[in-house]
Order: sequence, then structure tokens, then C-alpha cells
Amino acid sequence: MSSNDVSGGIVVGIDLGTTNSSIGVTMNGQPVLIPIEGQPLLPSVVGLAPDGSLLVGRAARNQGVLYPERTIRSVKRRMGEDVRLPLGERQHTPVEVSAIILRQLKLAAETYLGQPVARAVITVPAYFSDAQRTATREAGEVAGFVVERVLHEPTAAALCYAGEGPGAATERKVLVYDLGGGTFDVSILRQQGEVTEVLASHGDTHLGGDDFDQVLARWLQQRFEAQHGVSLREDRRALARLSRLAEETKIQLSRDSYVRAIAEDLGEQDGRPLHLDVEVDRHGYEELIRPLVERTKDSVQLALREAGLLARQLDEVILVGGATRTPLVGELLQGLLGRAPRLDVDPDQAVALGATLHAARLAGLPVQQILVDVTPFSFGTAYFGVLDGRPSTHCYKQIVPRNSPLPIRQTEVFFTMQDGQRRVQVEVYQGEHPDTRQNIPLGHFLVEGLDPEAPE
Repeated sequence: MSSNDVSGGIVVGIDLGTTNSSIGVTMNGQPVLIPIEGQPLLPSVVGLAPDGSLLVGRAARNQGVLYPERTIRSVKRRMGEDVRLPLGERQHTPVEVSAIILRQLKLAAETYLGQPVARAVITVPAYFSDAQRTATREAGEVAGFVVERVLHEPTAAALCYAGEGPGAATERKVLVYDLGGGTFDVSILRQQGEVTEVLASHGDTHLGGDDFDQVLARWLQQRFEAQHGVSLREDRRALARLSRLAEETKIQLSRDSYVRAIAEDLGEQDGRPLHLDVEVDRHGYEELIRPLVERTKDSVQLALREAGLLARQLDEVILVGGATRTPLVGELLQGLLGRAPRLDVDPDQAVALGATLHAARLAGLPVQQILVDVTPFSFGTAYFGVLDGRPSTHCYKQIVPRNSPLPIRQTEVFFTMQDGQRRVQVEVYQGEHPDTRQNIPLGHFLVEGLDPEAPE
């Protein structure tokens, strides 16, 4: 059984997800996900057991109902933030927590393959900021990986579909709608033969299935409180149980029209246990989450506009991410785009499988797909100019416009403010606003040794 093991070593593909994570390797020319405790997905949850031992994955998720204060979930939403997350008596940065999850994936891969695994391609949402991408790379390095590339999730997913069927040699324009546990992305790609080119990306890094869970959990809480007249607002354990129940109910409603949501001993009154037993129908649930799903339409339309395409010019629509299993998502997209989405690849696995294919190419295997990605944000520098009719040092000049193909090399000419000036500080920003104060500072550097006699 051959894998992508060449002189440079195995390169694995990793989907570091908000809700679940997975790791894959190419074997016999096919990408496969490595099983972890018999399953292809590892819950992205870290916990601390009562005896002080560290828990990762299913064990951490299961104990989170009893010990929510000892459990960290959805850490992906905190990537790039300068925060410390409590885990019992300990405090961890988002990078450290993500590294714990990645280390567990690395261990599973090494056990499965019987050899060390050091090189990886890790996916991120297309709309992640530079700080979030950097934090993801750092987490991989802390976990012991050499991170060969940080790859966009929608782009990775599209690689699963590239080159399929008799029409693979003809040009296809593909929309990838990626609604995961905590983030949302939409990307427009052009695929032809061996080349996959990203035309535009847009999204929301704080929108996903977790938000669906929260809306349904609040509804369940309100039903319980209305029925029993007992508030659960200060009961962290009860709220954690409702969150888990909401997630399970959401998943079941993707298949069934009605679900009976039951939670025994959720609260008590005068020493008497109080239970929740309520029927949830799919239509009612979808009406609860409809405002969240509707929010994705703006990103879809903006990505189409920036790609210079109309909906009718799309050849395919691909769904990625577990939250897209909700029937409302497919119905909304079909109404918006006039085309039914493809469902032939598991939306929970498509990103990891695509990352695995790209990893195989980096390892030197004969994987034919060539990837041309884009930057989802503009990058530029501050300069002295006119802002809102007044002279200002906070003017922003875009050097690399958003959706520029990568790699890219751009040149701009600037002039010093004073005669004889020998140095200048260059400030680099990410964003689209003409005022640098509304953009994200990435760093600065000093250029010295300017020639005061240089001709203009």
C-alpha cells in the first residue's frame, strides 16, 4: 500500500474545523481520511478530566455536558485573538488549544501509517484574516508539523470534484458554498483540465452551525422555563446539556421532519426533578434559523459580482460543511442560483480530502491538479495625502487588490515628504477602507539609506 512517502517525507492534509477536524493521506492514488477511534472525524473539543488528565475529541465532548467549565469548544472562532481561554485552573491561548487538537491528529496518522508524519497542508476559511492564518500556522508548528501551506477550505473542497467525468477538459465555473460549524465562505472557481483557479471569495468568520445550535438551544430553554416557571440562566450544566441536545436535534432534523427533544432532570423545584420533553418540527426549526441562512446570500451575490459572473453562468454549485445538511440551505441556494447543488461528496469530508490531494502534489506524487489561489483581502500601505478633503497621514493605498491571483508581485512608486530625507517607515495594512484606521495593521518596517540626490 503506497502513500505519499517520497524523499521529502509524507505530507498530510488537515481540515482544522470548528466542530470537527480530520486528517488524510493519499494511498494508491486516492485520498483517504485516517480513522481516529474508528471514525473519520475528530470533535474539535479539548477538556480537562477531574483527575487533571487532558482529553481530546469525543471524550472531551462527552464530559463537556457535566463539566462545561473544564471544556473548550469552537476554538477556531478565537484564532488570531490575544486571549486566554480557561480550562479548569489552567489558561490556554487559542493557538495552544488548536495545537492540542492537531497533535492528536498527528498521533493518529503516525499510528495508522507506522512512521513519523511531519509535513502538512492545513486548511482555513477563505475569509480568515492574516492574523488568523498566522495563528493557524503557529498551531501547526507547535504541534510538531512543518506547515507546507495554509489552503483555503472552499478551494480544497473543489479539488475533490476537479477532473471528474467526460467534461473535465472543458471549462467549468463552480460556486463552493462552505457553511461549517463556526465559519462561512463562498468561493467562485474556474476549473479546466488540471487547473483550478479561484476568481473571488467572500464570507463571514462568525457564522455557522454553532449559531444554529444556539438559536435552537435558546428556544428549548424558553419552552422549559415557560412550562415550569424555573429559570436556567445561571445553571451552566443545564445550559451545556441544552446545547448538546440542540446539536443532536439539528442533525436529526436534517433527515426527519419531526424530532422529540428530551432532557430529564434538567432542573428542579422544591426538590422535584423537572424534565424537558418537546416535539420540534423541521419547518419550525428552519424558521428559527432562516435569518442566519439569509445572511449568506449577500456573500454569494458579492462573490459572483467580483468574479464578473451571473448565476446562470455557473456550471456547478458545491455544498461543503456539516451545516449545509440542513435542507433549507439547499432550497435557498437553488432559489437564488437556479441550480441544485451537488451532494455526491460528504460535506464533512470534502475539505480534508481536497487538502490531502494538494498535499500529495507537494509530496511529489503524480496528482495532476494545479491550484491558482487568490488573496481574499486587499493589502497596502499608509501614505500622506488627502482624506475627506483634509491633509492626512492616514490615507490608505492598496498595493495588492483583493482577489488577486497568488503568487503576486506588485510595484508602486512613492515620494518622500521632505527634501534630503534618508529614511521612511512603511506601515502595512489589510483591508478595503481608504482610512488606515479602519483597516487591520499587519506590521511596519524601516527603509534606510535613501539617496537624497536620486533623480525623480
